[in-house]
Order: sequence, then C-alpha cells, then structure tokens
Amino acid sequence: MKDHDSERIGEKVRIYKRGGQYWANLQHRGRQLRKSLKTNNVKTARRLALAWEQEILSGSTSTAVPTEPPTVAHVVELLLTVCESEERAKKTMDKYRGVLQRVVELADALGLTDLLQIDLQFIDRYRQCRREAGCASKTIHTEVGIIRQLTKFAKSRRLIREDPLDGLKNPEPKRTPQPFWTHEESQQILSVAQEPQRSVYTFLNESGMRIGEVEWLTWDDVDFKQLVIHVRPKEGWTTKTGNVRAVLMTPIARAVLKKLSRKHRWVFTAPPSATYPQGDHQISGRRLLKSLKRTLAKLNLPGHLHTFRHSYISRAIFNGVPEAVVRSWVGHVDEETIRLYTHIASQQSQQAMQNLHRKLWGDDAA
Repeated sequence: MKDHDSERIGEKVRIYKRGGQYWANLQHRGRQLRKSLKTNNVKTARRLALAWEQEILSGSTSTAVPTEPPTVAHVVELLLTVCESEERAKKTMDKYRGVLQRVVELADALGLTDLLQIDLQFIDRYRQCRREAGCASKTIHTEVGIIRQLTKFAKSRRLIREDPLDGLKNPEPKRTPQPFWTHEESQQILSVAQEPQRSVYTFLNESGMRIGEVEWLTWDDVDFKQLVIHVRPKEGWTTKTGNVRAVLMTPIARAVLKKLSRKHRWVFTAPPSATYPQGDHQISGRRLLKSLKRTLAKLNLPGHLHTFRHSYISRAIFNGVPEAVVRSWVGHVDEETIRLYTHIASQQSQQAMQNLHRKLWGDDAA
C-alpha cells in the first residue's frame, strides 16, 4: 500500500500508510478520529485497527482527542465555518479569511502540516514576514490575535490536547498620535478636491462618520424633516459595535445631501464604469483614499479618510462640547482616544491663551 492510500477494514475503520507506518481512521459521532498503529506490517495493522474500532464503538476507550493532530488547513476551515454560522460581519470574515489563508500558506512554505506546529516559533516567523511586508504594528497585533483564536478554538473543540501557543505574549502596541486638521486645513482640502470626491469629503468633515458608514448610507437613512442621519446595520454590513445611532445634520451636510441624485438606493455613488454603466454602485473607500492622498500631497498635509473623523471630534471638544454629547454624535470612542482629543484641545487652549496674552501685553510681557 502506498502512502495515504486507504483500505476499508471493518464497519467504519480504514487504514493507510504515512511515513512508512500504518494509521487507522474512522468517523464517529460526527468527528474524524485517527490513531497511529505503530507498525509497518499490513496484517498487524488490520488486526489492530479492528480492535481499535471495537473499542470505539463499544465506548470502552476515550475519544476525546484524535491521536493524530489535525492539519492546519482543516482547523482553519472549521473555524471559518463556525464564524459564518455565527453571522459575523462581512468585514470581519474577510479579515479572518485573509489572515488564516496567510497562515496556511506560510505553514506550507515551512513544511508544517499539523496544527501543533503552529507554535511560538511560527508566530515569530509570521511577525517577521508581516513586518517585511510593511504592515503596521497594530495590524500585526490584530492578526496574531486571530491566530491565537485558531489554536484556542481547536483545543475547545478537543481537536488537540495541548495549546501550542500557550504562553504567547501579544501586547497591544502603543498608540501613535493621529493627525488632525484645523478648520482652516479642512477647508483647504475641500477647496482643492474635485467632484465627486469633494462632496464625500465635505460630508465626512461635517458628520464625523466613518467611511464605512458613509459607503453603506441609503436614502432610507436620511430624515430631512428631523434633520438626522440614521446609522444602522443592513444586510451584508453592520456598524462597528452593532449599535444604531442618529447623527445630527448640519446645514452644510444638508446642502450636500440635497444636491445629490436620489435615483439609486445609495446616497453616495461612484461614477459610471464599464461594470456599472448606470453609476448606481457604492463608493469605494480604497479609491477615495487614493484620491485624498493626492490632494494631501499637494497641500503637504498628513492624514487619511479617518482624519476627517478625528478632526471633527477634536474641534467639538476644543469648542467646549461635553464628552458625553460628542460620544452620542460619533458613536463608539474609547477612553484612551477621548483622552487624546482632550489633550489636543488643552494644548490648543494653552496656545490660544499665549497668543492672546502676547496681543494684549506684547512679546516681552512676563
């Protein structure tokens, strides 16, 4: 018998050769069980396999964990199936698929097949590969967390006895200060930007919404009578926290919305293309970012699409809007982020006081 060719022996059990030794394999109560028979003699393997099958079917042996570790690809497939059954958000599923596919590919490149080989050394190699690919520390931290879930999942399902990543340290990297734009800088960006991007940027600047929330905004979410914009989950997409909120509509945001066509479901639509000749498809955050980067380069300003949100929050706090009110406007903002904005506002306040003092008393005033 060649390696991996299987032979049916009993009611359920099959034997196959792996690395010169025989293994037994059978399905029992919806689970696949494997066991090394520790022999290279086919007759002995058949006898041992039949005896093992009898033990399994009679319940006289523990079937808690298969003797042979499961493959990386097999556990990845199981985890993704469970995540899909739990109706995780599309964005979350895309992230999990991307990370776990890279795990499978790296394991294959290193000649690793068993999940137990996804150990601390593997994590070191994964981190190195991602750093060489130019990934940020925060991205690598998140991806390692997903890999950690993979081994925990396998142990919770009794696919493995020991967690190969037990003792893994994955500290969250220190947050780097995010750029934000003053009111004057925001207006510079909007004056240089071209349509249709300018309308999207203006709306982001006036609402503090995330780009994903704007991408999935429909006309059913816009209430001109109450002057509010509803941010709520839809089929195929959910908000960051799964919650809903109402965003107050400023006069400028209202003016932007009023001039847009309402022929299509989406509030902001991309220009017509060969794939979508009617121009009725959602805007693309990736393409908007590319366009914004070109605009920022002309003005020599740092930032990205999310900087509109950072700037909205910092301006609100700087102008005395209570934190609780800011949270109700923009949704989830963690304590550390709010402290950062408060710190920025305090710095601006100190600078404003110094400028006022100089105007009143001159540069040489004590």
